[in-house]
Amino acid sequence: MKMIEFKVELNKRIEYIISVLNRYLPAHVKDNQIVVEAMAYSVFAGGKRMRPIFMLETFNILNGKGRKIESFMAAIEMIHTYSLIHDDLPALDNDDLRRGIPTCHVKYGENIAILAGDALLNRAFEVIIEEALINPEIGIIKAMVEIGKASGTNGMIGGQVADILNENKPIDIELLNYIHLHKTSAMIEASFVVGALLANASETEIEIFRKIGKNIGLAFQIQDDLLDVMGTEDELGKPINSDQKNKKITYVALKGVAESTQIVYEQLEEAVEHLKSFDLARCEFLLAFIDYLKTRNH
Repeated sequence: MKMIEFKVELNKRIEYIISVLNRYLPAHVKDNQIVVEAMAYSVFAGGKRMRPIFMLETFNILNGKGRKIESFMAAIEMIHTYSLIHDDLPALDNDDLRRGIPTCHVKYGENIAILAGDALLNRAFEVIIEEALINPEIGIIKAMVEIGKASGTNGMIGGQVADILNENKPIDIELLNYIHLHKTSAMIEASFVVGALLANASETEIEIFRKIGKNIGLAFQIQDDLLDVMGTEDELGKPINSDQKNKKITYVALKGVAESTQIVYEQLEEAVEHLKSFDLARCEFLLAFIDYLKTRNH
């Protein structure tokens, strides 16, 4: 798939995801409209919509049927957005910019930002529980559990806690991998696994997509480490050198730029090898997305 064609297809998927989010986000809450505005402000601030795209592509590669995927696509993007709102808070990364605009706490105040993040997390589980009530399939129940684990203490939050506790401390590659695989990769893995579960995939197929998610998730976070020192604020839409500011050890600090870049390439190539287990004609867009990730600058 040529780059121009890929970008056209990517934009189609992003527009579709935005339409899904518009349907699932609350439009109005009596006497509390400011929190709804803050939720929408952060959700619609931009972004690659990578997690719902991975979920959708997996579902389609495995010939999934119906629209049950939509509630989970909305949920995973809401959870991702809540995590960014809270990451940017003064108590954590203390960032003033996200995707080129003021962060939620700068725009609405720290108190509303905290509550907007909480509201997005709660809304995420509300919409998938509602889906389970409509379609009480085992795949949907398992998908709910997957998202709960990936976003909780043994997933994203666990990685964030380890990251915070080890700021300004010497850490080895094993601990850094733990942080990356939980803080970032867990939710990316979940995107693939949920897409497979909702398509009624076999255990073998689910585990292959879990490996793909782990490869892409680790590569993506190492790239973030690289971009934090090599990118620009205009490209990233957020401050650069934030890892150094927050005294965090990264892949670049431990392995250097050249080796870190090579590891990114190897992880993405491994994901491609795993995809060869499936009909490659159905994987065309996902393969193009992986190529795009190899050279992303934001």
